[in-house]
Amino acid sequence: MSPLRWDVLLVGFVLALPVLALGLRGDFTAEEVTLRLPWCLAAGWAVVAMLRFATTPRTPARAAATRAHRDDVAHESATDDAESSAP
Repeated sequence: MSPLRWDVLLVGFVLALPVLALGLRGDFTAEEVTLRLPWCLAAGWAVVAMLRFATTPRTPARAAATRAHRDDVAHESATDDAESSAP
């Protein structure tokens, strides 16, 4: 994922607003603002990457494999319970 996508830049800009405001107010020097702005872009990239990962639906093949594995585990545990309860 490119760090120059529109959504990454937008989130980075939103995260940079407090830094820019502190620079305009005089709490940060121009050098401090310049040093912190790339971190805002990096944080924006991390936020967008995490959201994209969390909202991407699972692929059908992987979902089917997971469901088959879960069914196999359930079947094995049911078989083990039946064998252990037999006299």
